[in-house]
Amino acid sequence: MVQNIIVFDIETKDAFSDVGGRDLFANLEISVLGAYDYLDGEFHIYEERELTRFAERLSKRPMIVGFNSRRFDTPILQKYIRFDLTDLHQLDIMEEITKELGHRVSLDSVAKATLSAGKSGSGLEAIRLWREGKMDELKRYCLDDVRLTRDIFEYGATNGELFYVHKFGGAKARVKVSWKVEHPEESSEESRQQTLF
Repeated sequence: MVQNIIVFDIETKDAFSDVGGRDLFANLEISVLGAYDYLDGEFHIYEERELTRFAERLSKRPMIVGFNSRRFDTPILQKYIRFDLTDLHQLDIMEEITKELGHRVSLDSVAKATLSAGKSGSGLEAIRLWREGKMDELKRYCLDDVRLTRDIFEYGATNGELFYVHKFGGAKARVKVSWKVEHPEESSEESRQQTLF
């Protein structure tokens, strides 16, 4: 069954230090937004001026999946969207891992330990690419992060666990996770329909 799910990631034009620190991160602006849409099985990239098209897609109420998305991507994206994004079902992979471990881990750490594939750069490099006008490289970097996030999402759904690299010592460790590649409203609707027959 095709799912109404979007995996997404944003890149910003500036760093925390450019907008007055982490507490004022909502003042950051989006340079590009990358997404993988389960409805069409395609990757999509949006520049800031194209975010109205992404807003149209979000109006179909997908579940949105990200990594540190609740505390970073979604609040920044909210400035560009007319309806409340907290009304959408959201799975923040980092948040789910943090609930289990009691501390945060990076996307790079989880990707390396789980997928044997790391990030192709950093957020600061993405800002540099934006400032230098290297949009093709910036878009590739953003979509690389989306691909990693999607693959981690699917791995966790299939295996009920992910791996990460310890910050100190570099040992690989396991963390249990519990989610499915399905929209909660769609799965409950399907369950209701099954009980009717």
